Amino acid sequence: MTLLHDRPSVLLAVFAHPDDEAFRCGGLLALLAECGVEVNLLTATRGEAGSCGDPPLCKAEDLAEVRERELQCACSALGILPPAFLDYPDGNLAEVDEEEAIARITAIARELRPQVLLSWPADGLSGHPDHKAVSQWTSLVFKEMEKDAEAPNALYHLAVPQSVASVLNLTELHTIPDEEVSLTVDVMPVWKQKCAAIRCHHTQASDSPILFAPEEKQRLFFGKEHFKQAYTRGGEDFLCAL
Repeated sequence: MTLLHDRPSVLLAVFAHPDDEAFRCGGLLALLAECGVEVNLLTATRGEAGSCGDPPLCKAEDLAEVRERELQCACSALGILPPAFLDYPDGNLAEVDEEEAIARITAIARELRPQVLLSWPADGLSGHPDHKAVSQWTSLVFKEMEKDAEAPNALYHLAVPQSVASVLNLTELHTIPDEEVSLTVDVMPVWKQKCAAIRCHHTQASDSPILFAPEEKQRLFFGKEHFKQAYTRGGEDFLCAL
């Protein structure tokens, strides 16, 4: 699983905010890292428009710096590489020059040479405009690199199947039919790593009611992660080996 055509296996995850990486795909990232995959995380903002916690854990003007440290903590807990940032304004990604954003992400992808890209689905899963913008950028980067000699082979999106949302009454999330899920990953082998990564994001805990639910409910929501293959070029895809 760790080699494709004598190249190291590389994944590039592109998200909007610190904590995007932990909740819905932290287990996958940890599992890949354990298998020797080079897991890279590119985050568009430093999360300065997020919550300072309830009660507040920092001043609003310090939140970007605090959330950067939280993300570094989460990456360490998952065993993946330290994060990189685009330093775009949190909450305003829809206003960012799209061509510039695509050019920057494409340049990073060409340097890293990932076989797989990972991001939000087009609806952002929760409808968040920042998530939707990052999803659009990543899809266009995948298409932009189509003629590259070492282009990514696949782009995956985070997903929540309708059956899981129904059981947990997750009415605020955009779901997909269960049969459209391309990959379901049991992340219980790295449950401790995933929970540790989530706990790193102290400031955002009060905005996540699932963290205060019974452990059985948390395991149902967090214990398996789901993904949809949005695009493929038909080449080798190391996620299929999971």
